[in-house]
Amino acid sequence: MYIHELKDWPMFHWSAETIAEPLASVRHRQGRLIGHMEALGFNLQQEAVLKTLTADVLKSSEIEGEMLDADQVRSSIARRLGMDIGALKPTDRHVEGIVEMMLDATRHYNQPLTAERLFAWHASLFPTGRSGMTAIKVGAWRDDSTGPMQVVSGPIGKERVHYEAPKADRLDRDMKSFLDWFEGDKSNDQVLNAGLAHLWFVTIHPFDDGNGRIARAIADLALARSEHSPQRFYSMSAQIRQERNDYYDILERTQKASVDVTSWMEWFLACLGRAIDGAQETLSAVLEKARFWDRITDVKLNDRQWLVINRLLDGFEGKLTTSKYAILAKCSQDTAHRDIQDLIQHRVLVQNPGGGRSTSYSLAHLQ
Repeated sequence: MYIHELKDWPMFHWSAETIAEPLASVRHRQGRLIGHMEALGFNLQQEAVLKTLTADVLKSSEIEGEMLDADQVRSSIARRLGMDIGALKPTDRHVEGIVEMMLDATRHYNQPLTAERLFAWHASLFPTGRSGMTAIKVGAWRDDSTGPMQVVSGPIGKERVHYEAPKADRLDRDMKSFLDWFEGDKSNDQVLNAGLAHLWFVTIHPFDDGNGRIARAIADLALARSEHSPQRFYSMSAQIRQERNDYYDILERTQKASVDVTSWMEWFLACLGRAIDGAQETLSAVLEKARFWDRITDVKLNDRQWLVINRLLDGFEGKLTTSKYAILAKCSQDTAHRDIQDLIQHRVLVQNPGGGRSTSYSLAHLQ
């Protein structure tokens, strides 16, 4: 029996005593992180937000097995935030739709969550009306025309059903209860609402596809409300991606248990705490980037050089070679070679050990 088949669905409850300390710890770490970020100044805050939102979009999709182009995601977010990050990469409408949903959830956290807003998010996720090769019902609740909504794993013929969602004829009623609670119940801390909303929505599973990503966007909206800020300095989705197996395990156990969701809330708060702690890496990367630019403030750079250095600072994978420089900067090999030699002369780049065709370069730590 699934949780939504119980007579007391959806009268969720949990042990306040059990989650009191984890909630207080998360709230403390939230406040401390926000304080650190506010001390950075506007430009560095924006850089931290850009890194966080990029990770959020990428990792939320990765949880569902979808790999997006990181440069497209970053460019789309930067464009919408009005940030200058050099040459912006053209983005396809699928990436634009995912970014639009995630930004709407956090930048407009004070706006009510309604069925119409959820339909718009869903339509943004699936601009072609298809999930892969399969046509799906977009911007509307599922109708189960192809059978019950199930979460399944395993090869064809040996599938394992992890979960079966409520029947489609219940969705209007179930979603009304969920939305009425989300906007009407002010008795809980918004951090707890984020955890419960995530579980409740993904248990109803109201859409043909995209339920996990929308559930995480709803949780982000509640977390933004908990901080009274659209600025995102940590990514719950990135942390869930790291703990994906545990995430699916606790979801499955909870959806087959009772409306006492203490264990889920404990896991959610612990995962959230680890996400906040992980944001210190983002803070360190932003500060390191700022210090690097301060060290080379007197070096005159052309647009190509500025673009490539930014890519290296943002975590360029692999080694920078002349040919890779030419591809990044959209220039000839000769121009790339001249740019690199100029950067070496100004001690912005250094040549790595080795030579010949394998010659590569790294950022110099200027004194």
